[in-house]
Amino acid sequence: MDADRSFVAVAGTLAAGGATLILCLLAILLLQSFAGDGWQWTWTSNYVGAFTEPQTYRVLWNSIELAVIATALAFFFGLPIAWLVERTNLRGKATVVAVMLVSILVPGFASAMGWLFLLHPKIGLFHLFNVVSVAGMGVIMGFQLAPVAFLMTGSVLRAMDRQLEEAAFTAGAPPLETIRRVVLPLARPALVSAAIYVFIIAFGTFDVPAIIGWSNRIFTFSTYIFLQTNPQAGLPDYGRAGALSVAVLIAALALTVWTRYLSLDAQRYAVVTGKAYQPRLLSLGRWTYVAYAFVAFYLVAGIILPLAVVVWESFLPFVQAPSPAAFSHLTMANYAALGGDAFFSSLANSVILMTLVPLIVLVFSFAFTWIGFRTRFRGRTLLDGIAFLPHAVPSVIMAVGVIIFSLYFLKYVVNIYGTIWIMVFAFAATWISYGTRMTNASLLQLHRELEESAAIGGASTWAIVREIVLPLMSRGLLLAWIYLVILSGRELTLSVMLTTPGNTTVPAFVWTNWLTGGLTRGAAVTICYLLCLSPLIVGYSYLMNRTKQSPAL
Repeated sequence: MDADRSFVAVAGTLAAGGATLILCLLAILLLQSFAGDGWQWTWTSNYVGAFTEPQTYRVLWNSIELAVIATALAFFFGLPIAWLVERTNLRGKATVVAVMLVSILVPGFASAMGWLFLLHPKIGLFHLFNVVSVAGMGVIMGFQLAPVAFLMTGSVLRAMDRQLEEAAFTAGAPPLETIRRVVLPLARPALVSAAIYVFIIAFGTFDVPAIIGWSNRIFTFSTYIFLQTNPQAGLPDYGRAGALSVAVLIAALALTVWTRYLSLDAQRYAVVTGKAYQPRLLSLGRWTYVAYAFVAFYLVAGIILPLAVVVWESFLPFVQAPSPAAFSHLTMANYAALGGDAFFSSLANSVILMTLVPLIVLVFSFAFTWIGFRTRFRGRTLLDGIAFLPHAVPSVIMAVGVIIFSLYFLKYVVNIYGTIWIMVFAFAATWISYGTRMTNASLLQLHRELEESAAIGGASTWAIVREIVLPLMSRGLLLAWIYLVILSGRELTLSVMLTTPGNTTVPAFVWTNWLTGGLTRGAAVTICYLLCLSPLIVGYSYLMNRTKQSPAL
């Protein structure tokens, strides 16, 4: 009994500690929005200063425009590909799923660099449209977020019964009309929820606006907040950054609450009914080649072409289009220059993040999940809701909260500002929402009979978790671990916001080279880093395919 109580006490302490830290970060951000230098209360001056400046509205409009375009394009590709995989007899579905998974894991800054080399009005290889614009950045983000839309809509389409569609076909409705009037209305709550999630990601994204918009003075919310907290002249304006962050945070939380409401309302649209349900697949017939062409276009335009251009530029001393003269300039100098201390120190910092952050996130996530689903603790629902909060908070806002927390409060206990530990803290706090979603899903698949049988046999909770629960959750935990490792390695927003000369990561190192004019050297760093991440990307894709093909536990 003492062992059982000790396990609950440890899990409860971890969950309560994690929830407290998340709430502290958001509360400190709110307080800072009402304070000036030295925490002298100014109350409304930060808000007045922020929202009476015309630049603020240009920035917010740029961010909304980018997010709308990105969301629309993400669903233009993601939703049809999800429908092809889940609702048709398309061959090679495992390959299509692998392509989408690989594309979601490619660092955003790498893709942005490729698009800039391709379509920049001055140095680009083609001039189809001006990529150095809000619309251009929205298109790039749309390609990057298409896999997110694919994953979120795929599960919905997979669960829908085809009987209603067959009834429409029997009545003479053509396939496109059936999709428009039957499939999409039934999936509407889930699709709207997915669209809100994609919109929030696009609104707060940093990598694409930083790579493409920064040098052309096109600011979005994330880059503008960075400029407020890292000004080129003068002191950081954390008060104004806090005011803007709180305003956007309230809007994001409102959208998230609406998303949760839509999820509850989705029960009215449930069409899967018990054991009689058996999904059937639509035969594509002559449209098969059109489907393959659509997927191939996304693969080539969204992934292969931008990365191929990055590879090409990494072998050149300066940016130039392919030509006989350019081939004579090919060199390994950019790769040879990576032997310096700056690159290896940034690589060491990235390795530390990729090692520690996934472990910390999964430990705290499991504690949240166990308290939420294996105890009768009265506040368990509230704890799970708090763990979900970072899901609705753009990374740049979390970064501002961590900076203020470490500078004005945590320094009295331990000074982590300017060290790799502030990034470990920020990454773990930001991704706890993802970790808890994964551990929740894995634990909910396990029936409590196994644990109850072991408990009757005299096993302690520690032994039950170690010998039964964790082994059965191993595949889900491994998937979450690999994904978190890749996220820790590719994250640019938090890295740039928190970087100093002593804790630079590889993504921040790439961005620094980019800002200082080392475009081709930054391309070489990016390719080397992608090669380092590729085994993890392939492993994650393989495990996800295995999981999709395996029955639930």
